[in-house]
Amino acid sequence: MTAPLDAPESAQHAEPEAIAQGRRDIASRSLTQIAWRRLRQDRVALGGGIVVLLLILVAIFAPLLTHWFGHPPNQFHQDLIDPATQGVLKNPNDPWSGIDPTGGMSKEHLLGVEPVNGRDLFSRIVYGARISLLVAFLSTLLCVTIGTVLGILAGYLGGWVDTVISRAMDIFLAFPLLLFAIALAGVIPDEAFGLSDNALRIAVLVFIIGFFSWPYIGRIVRGQTLSLREREFVEAARSMGAGTGHIIFREILPNLVAPILVYATLLIPTNILFEAALSFLGVGVNPPTPTWGHMLSESLDYYAVAPHFVIIPGLAIFITVLAFNLFGDGLRDAFDPRSTD
Repeated sequence: MTAPLDAPESAQHAEPEAIAQGRRDIASRSLTQIAWRRLRQDRVALGGGIVVLLLILVAIFAPLLTHWFGHPPNQFHQDLIDPATQGVLKNPNDPWSGIDPTGGMSKEHLLGVEPVNGRDLFSRIVYGARISLLVAFLSTLLCVTIGTVLGILAGYLGGWVDTVISRAMDIFLAFPLLLFAIALAGVIPDEAFGLSDNALRIAVLVFIIGFFSWPYIGRIVRGQTLSLREREFVEAARSMGAGTGHIIFREILPNLVAPILVYATLLIPTNILFEAALSFLGVGVNPPTPTWGHMLSESLDYYAVAPHFVIIPGLAIFITVLAFNLFGDGLRDAFDPRSTD
């Protein structure tokens, strides 16, 4: 008769023990493991990450994709164009067949062709991804490097160092970046610093976007460093005789990786839009090298006869920026210590 009476009591003890065990399991996991678990549960962010990965693969393997599914990006197909309206013919063999509302989409041209010259849109979109992602990633890397270094120095050293760097941040934040970029990109010589043509223009775009955007991440890193330098593990390292370099690179910097990674992910789409804006205004990469912004600029004159020429580059920019933003938001929530599993 004692066994049935003991069963409810054992069940009552089992539930708190299971909860305690679960808490111990969570505590034993690293921040990266916890963040990965949260990110896997966020399907929207995971979907954005998959799209980002696909875009990177598309940019890397652009020549192969163009060879398999398209045509060279600068190859003309004027036999597909109506000379009177500059639109794409429904039937290239019949000059009176009228304008194709799909822009010539077919097995030969998956996304149709451009008006006027008939260049393959699929190939130009694929190669345009290379320019947008290259400029965005390199400028973000430059921005994060400068912002992280100066932000840590300002936050940890304080005093006049913090004052000088903080005032520099204020000056850069008040700088009319777009106007400066237009002015500088518009007067680039044909050759400088051992670079020429589009290689030089890409380098200048990376410098302009990255160098003048560092204060945003610099302020975030400075604020985090101000908090971390008063933590117990930093005080312990300082009391054991650790130097400034050791404390910054071995104690503080590893704890800044998560916010830096999150902000960098959210900064990339901003830089993609900035590069697209410069290309749209005609001060980006020189044609005929395809860029999404320049394609969108060219399409405005033909929206009546070739609406696909406006929609496709616009969608490429929209999907890319949206994917990076969704993935960045998911990373921010995953690394947020206030989030719960």
